[in-house]
Amino acid sequence: MTEATASEPNERVLGRRWTVRLDAAGRGSAAVRISCSRPSCAEQRLPSAAAGRAAAVAHLKAHLRAAPGPRAEVYCACRAESCHTHLRPDDRQVRAQPWRCGGAVVLAVVTDREGRWWQAMECCSRCAAAAPGAKVVITAQTASVPATDTPDTADRPSNAPAGAPQFSDRPPPTAGPRNVPAPRSAPVRRHYPYGKIAQRAIPHDLRPVVLRDELVELGELFRTYQQRTEPDLALLADLQERKARAFTTWADVTGDVNLRLEARRAEQAATTARLQHQQRTGRGTDSDGPAVTRLLTTATQWEHARSVLAYAADHSPLPDPEARLLVVMLTLRTAHTGTGNLVKQDLTALGLTDPEDLVGKMTNCGWLSVPGTVGDLLASRPENPTPVTVPSLVARGDGTAPFTFGKKLRPKLSGWAQKVVSDKKLRKAKATAGTRLLALTLATQTNASGRLGPGGTGVALDSLATLCPVGPGELQHLVDQLTAADWLTEAAVTDTHLTGRLPERVLPLTCPLP
Repeated sequence: MTEATASEPNERVLGRRWTVRLDAAGRGSAAVRISCSRPSCAEQRLPSAAAGRAAAVAHLKAHLRAAPGPRAEVYCACRAESCHTHLRPDDRQVRAQPWRCGGAVVLAVVTDREGRWWQAMECCSRCAAAAPGAKVVITAQTASVPATDTPDTADRPSNAPAGAPQFSDRPPPTAGPRNVPAPRSAPVRRHYPYGKIAQRAIPHDLRPVVLRDELVELGELFRTYQQRTEPDLALLADLQERKARAFTTWADVTGDVNLRLEARRAEQAATTARLQHQQRTGRGTDSDGPAVTRLLTTATQWEHARSVLAYAADHSPLPDPEARLLVVMLTLRTAHTGTGNLVKQDLTALGLTDPEDLVGKMTNCGWLSVPGTVGDLLASRPENPTPVTVPSLVARGDGTAPFTFGKKLRPKLSGWAQKVVSDKKLRKAKATAGTRLLALTLATQTNASGRLGPGGTGVALDSLATLCPVGPGELQHLVDQLTAADWLTEAAVTDTHLTGRLPERVLPLTCPLP
């Protein structure tokens, strides 16, 4: 095969080359413009880079479909630039040597990494292979003819097509075409499945094959799970269990201690994820009932809700149930910084007998501080709330505060309590503040299935009286109100306990006991 130096004279036709570019249409705009080096192509404008990129690729493909195939008699289009784009700038030795073209003529497409321009050109297969990112679209069909050994034509210039063999001791071919052997096919490379899991590369020769396939599939499943917008703890637990089994087998095959340790960590992660799923759904390992989607989803949040009720029991300035309910709601509203906003509806929705008198007592004893008068507070609307302060909840000089939950959890706890005390059936029954406080207390004293008390054995009356300050005679009346409002079923008040179960409609508002 003749190899022509890029700088030597050659009378063959220069290969075709055209470029499609994608440029910004102007400053301050997302629009782009598409230009083609062919003079017959008009400029296009599109509203976004994604649309422009798609249109540019479609424009180039249309040219490739309409253009004839590569011509065997042309030489490389890149030779007009002495093929400098193929030479690595850091390789001085190669740069000092002339580039030598060779091989069949092809039609190749080259693009940049950023997707800003696409170039199609006729060039030899060697230049196409050397150009970074080049993709061969079509290869020229070259035909060879038999050579004769006529001595008198040995000095004539060769008219053989580019890419065909040429020999200096033989004349150019003058006879008809002859059959030539088909080009040797490229060796078929065997591609082994490659994957990674837990930052470990999976060997392609790992045996048994079923283990390698399982590890590759698990790696893909874990990467897919990481792209989810919402967690699925049940799915994550299943994946961790499969990972633990696969890594145990992998450790047995290779004898790698680190793989066995990774398997143990996967077992622990599966157990933790399974437990979190049970806590969120309120289902035990042997539960066949429907899952419950709770407003407060974790055991930590449930404990914080109970801590607020216990704090209100210890720090309420007045002993009656109405004051206790107001203390709970204001504590949740101001727990993070000691300050919060309050409107009239926040007080009237609690079922208080005389909100103005109760708030006045709170301010007079110093537990609550409001700007202006209590009347101004009761006249405030959502568009103009009144800022209130609970001095005992303001952070101390050392930065400590009565509660450890952060500012993101505080509104979630406050919203949970508001949903309980403002339950539709409680409002319809015009439940008193004591009834709403009892409902809020019982929501934190159930097991996962809604039974009252630890293990469903009931709530002790002495502990219930601490959280909800009502006498034994009053308690039965409040329980009857909750039963009538479909907040409590199967209720029974004994000498020591209150037993019963919260109905299914109330379970999303419950905070199960550990």
